[in-house]
Amino acid sequence: MILGEIERNGIARHTLLMELARFRQRQPGRGPQAGIALSIPNLITLGRILLVPILVWAIGSGEQYMWIAFVLFLGAGVSDAVDGYLAKRFQMTTELGAYLDPLADKALIVSIYITLGINGYIPGWLVILVVSRDIMIVGAVILSWLVGIPVKVKPLLVSKLNTVAQIAYACVVLGTVGFGYSWPMVTLILMALVASLTLLSVAAYVAEWVRHINSTAIKS
Repeated sequence: MILGEIERNGIARHTLLMELARFRQRQPGRGPQAGIALSIPNLITLGRILLVPILVWAIGSGEQYMWIAFVLFLGAGVSDAVDGYLAKRFQMTTELGAYLDPLADKALIVSIYITLGINGYIPGWLVILVVSRDIMIVGAVILSWLVGIPVKVKPLLVSKLNTVAQIAYACVVLGTVGFGYSWPMVTLILMALVASLTLLSVAAYVAEWVRHINSTAIKS
């Protein structure tokens, strides 16, 4: 009789745990059913996208507004780290966030670099290099989908380093113009770093893309 009671309690506990697991999977930001959930990290990412036109306006409106662009861009960079931390720490990762986050980064960086280049704050060749890289990556992904062998987009280490360098360089340029400081050596080093990492990331993504195409062709 005692053994039967223990067994029944064990079954009840197991059933309760199973129900709790199913409940957690149905919550926003948890489990495979949360692919389109608009979680807190996703809202932060959307806010970063909405900052883009304000940043472009601040840069294009003259040097007196450049400090606003610097503060907003710095805040956008911090928000990128915050939403990534929240998503991983509290298991709020979603399929929507996986697409929104890189989209926000690309929209922010490409818009800033183009605007800075048009206004003569950074070299035109660097703008062309940065923008061309992103166009090549997006083009390769689209081409893969069109030929029926979609490639999974995953950020490489060199790409992450490149993003950090691009953000740091843009911050230094905005800070230099907005606050009147002069850091020619730091600016030159960061510019060279951005150019080098951009070229390296292009080579890495092309190699990864070719490897994916060849391996898929061999399997088929």
